[in-house]
Parts: sequence; C-alpha cells; structure tokens
Amino acid sequence: MARYTGPACKLCRREGKKLYLKGERCTSGKCALERRNTAPGQHGAAKKKMGEYGIQLREKQATRRYYGVLEKQFKNYYEEADRKEGMTGENLLILLERRLDNTVYRMGLAESHKEARQLVLHAHFTLNGKKVNIPSILVKPGDVISVKEASRDSAKFKALAEALESKTAPKWLDVDKTNLTAKVVSFPARDDIDYDFNEQLIVELYSK
Repeated sequence: MARYTGPACKLCRREGKKLYLKGERCTSGKCALERRNTAPGQHGAAKKKMGEYGIQLREKQATRRYYGVLEKQFKNYYEEADRKEGMTGENLLILLERRLDNTVYRMGLAESHKEARQLVLHAHFTLNGKKVNIPSILVKPGDVISVKEASRDSAKFKALAEALESKTAPKWLDVDKTNLTAKVVSFPARDDIDYDFNEQLIVELYSK
C-alpha cells in the first residue's frame, strides 16, 4: 500500500502548523517549522490568499496527516462517521482516536503516530492477550493493550518505559506504567482530543 516516505517536516510546513510527526524534535529548537515557517517548494514563501475550499482542504489534509491515514482510509472513516448518530465531525475524530496505533501513542509508548504504527506492525503488542499487527483496528471499552512479553526487555521499550513516567494518558485509558499495559475504560470524547482540529471544515468539504 502506498504511503508517504518523504521528509515529515515538509508536511508540517505545508500545513503551516505542527503535526508532531517526529516526536520530541517537534517541541525543540530543531523543529523545521520554527526555523522556516513557509510552505516547501520554490514558491512556498509567496503570500497566497486562500479561498473557502482551500481552507477546508488544508484542515482535512492536516487531520489526515496527523493520524497518518491514507486518503481512501480517511474517506471511509468519514462515511462511517456520517452514518452514526450525533455530529459527524466529532464521530470522525473519535473513530481516528480509537485506532490501535493512536491508542499506543496515547498510552505514551511511542514518540509519534508513525513510530506507534511501526511498533504495532512489528507485532510488539497484544490486544486482549492475542498478538496483533494491524494499526487500524478500532479499540473499544474493555479492551486491554499490552507490550508483548518478549519485547519488554528490549532497549527500545526500556527507554520508552522510563519516559512514560512523565507522561499523562487521556482519561479514556487506564495505563499501568509498571506493566506497560492499558485498559480502554470508555470511548474517547471530543474533549479528550487536545489537538486543535476544526472538524466542521472537514464536514463542509465532504458535503460539497
């Protein structure tokens, strides 16, 4: 399946805001957006007036890239959100939050969504005691995500475990920092998502 493999910092520059695609680097002085706050390309620094469609498109692209989801996947999530009761935009964000790779990221066991996806793909986690390697699985209340026993002694997870002590998980996850496990205690709510999304713009884009 096709996936973007270019420089992650170019995506942040294209959207004009931090998408936290490189973990701690994004909060340091090494962040490319801090050093060069213009869109990539020869004409990136040119001032361009953006229309209504452009604003909506950029919000959709920023949200999609933040979660590391492909275009077709994102459209499928939107269609599923639209079929559910309630507000479509909120339903969309909640579906994206429930992805297994995002859940691992929210647990604090990855520095970025990309790293979380790689760890899941390499089968370092179990879901309800069973090995899992599909990042797009949607978790639900009662599910238990754990670092696989064979992976806990690796240098990578020892470093992540040390860093975990300073991280705070959202209230829909009950994280056991000692055993590197988390239980999903509820579905995520819109208030649990601390990134500044404007989901209404995405709804307006797809409603055209």
